[in-house]
Amino acid sequence: MKEPRDIIRRPVVTEHSSDLMAEKKYTFVVDPNANKTEIKEAVELVFDVEVKRVNTANLRGKFKRMGRYGGYRPDIKKAVVQLSEDSKELDLFE
Repeated sequence: MKEPRDIIRRPVVTEHSSDLMAEKKYTFVVDPNANKTEIKEAVELVFDVEVKRVNTANLRGKFKRMGRYGGYRPDIKKAVVQLSEDSKELDLFE
């Protein structure tokens, strides 16, 4: 069993993810090997809330170049977690 804090790496803070917070949807970068059930259990344990739905996306790293040298950014897995209506809001910025 993986530790919940190993599954959830960090929150994604973008303009779009900030807009989704009004609908009680929170975006996290998660462990690439974690499945939806593990992500749900980790969020419920760490933040003490009830999760309604989890959507995931595997994102490939972009090709970036510095001068004549090139390489790829790392691949990541994103999870959008929707909380139930009676759950409290998460304090990600404290």
